Amino acid sequence: MNPMNPRWQKSSYCSEGASCVHVAATPGTIHLTESGDPGGAILKATPAAFNAFLALLTTLKKDTARD
Repeated sequence: MNPMNPRWQKSSYCSEGASCVHVAATPGTIHLTESGDPGGAILKATPAAFNAFLALLTTLKKDTARD
């Protein structure tokens, strides 16, 4: 993969036409952007930080499901 031109993947949770999160990985970096403005703001994180973010979202989802 070319680090200057990452291969973006749309979240599997997106429905057709919905505003979605796109994710791309390059060596040592996870990139996130929003489909409404894919060339706009791009969040970059290390794989460890991204995994911690996903773990937090999973925990929040489980906590919300119990309420």
